Amino acid sequence: MKQRIVIVLAYFSSFAPAIGQWQLQTVQTTASFRSVSVSGPNVAWIGGTQGTFVRTADGGQTWQTGSVPDAQSCDFRDVQAIDEQTAYLMSAGPAEKDQARIYKTTDSGKTWALLYRTQQPGVFFDGMDFWDKQHGIIFSDPVDNRWFILTTDDGGKTWQPVPPGNIPLMHPNEAAFAASGTSLVIQGKRNVWIASGGAINSRVFRSSDRGRTWSVSNTPLPAGDATGLFGMQFFTEKVGMVVGGNYKQEQQTGPNAAITRDGGDTWQLVAQTDPPGLKEAIALIPGDRLLTVGPSGTSLSADQGQTWQKIDTDGFHSLACAKGTCYAVGAKGKIAVQRFK
Repeated sequence: MKQRIVIVLAYFSSFAPAIGQWQLQTVQTTASFRSVSVSGPNVAWIGGTQGTFVRTADGGQTWQTGSVPDAQSCDFRDVQAIDEQTAYLMSAGPAEKDQARIYKTTDSGKTWALLYRTQQPGVFFDGMDFWDKQHGIIFSDPVDNRWFILTTDDGGKTWQPVPPGNIPLMHPNEAAFAASGTSLVIQGKRNVWIASGGAINSRVFRSSDRGRTWSVSNTPLPAGDATGLFGMQFFTEKVGMVVGGNYKQEQQTGPNAAITRDGGDTWQLVAQTDPPGLKEAIALIPGDRLLTVGPSGTSLSADQGQTWQKIDTDGFHSLACAKGTCYAVGAKGKIAVQRFK
């Protein structure tokens, strides 16, 4: 892989948005990244291949890179930032190859504790999130036709499986495409949603009791081989958006975003993003605007997806924002910081 490049984009806005200059930096690692999480505008944690993590505590002015001991085979496809010192890393990969693991640091990455590992056949972790410092959730591609879901109530010290009978049955070939944390989102103190693809319908699973029980609903976005939902975000208990596309045809035009205003019970199509194509993550930025990224580029909407503005055509896989400061990660080790007013 090429050497990782950190890209800093300053975004200035007055009455109309204007895009500033790209400013490039080099960080000494060759890892590739698909996961990013923030605990504030200045603190971001990023997980990557080869057991790698990256961290900034000053808004991207400096970056710390490191690797988790004995985790060189791990691809950290999701990360959860709790604060400047504390974060969790989720390794995505076949459990049979000992790649289904959860790690935690409480000292800014100096040391890492292995909290959970399993070699249960079929387990392949896709996403992890925390409502607060104690209560979290992680899920895997289906085992015996249902999501494999674990929850913790003690900051990750122990993890309990959700009874399979509390989870709706999956359709044939249904799974979580992104495996980058973007298809699992939490909101408030108890709400959580999971987005799926690959089957006859693109669906959203939802729980209002921290993942103990689940229901599911269809969305109008295309589904099928290589096609479905990749990213999701809820901005209130009721209002959320999903984005997606076809990962084998990343530039393919067509419907790629939908909105709900009833907590995920029903979904309605919104306008196709500009640029069109696969979108994998979405976030809320100041001014109630929506920012979405994917391999086909970055799009911005100021009217809940009725219209979109093209920001650029650079490809990213994941996105996290706090108070207008956004961090995105993509292929070949790319990291970007973008600031919105």
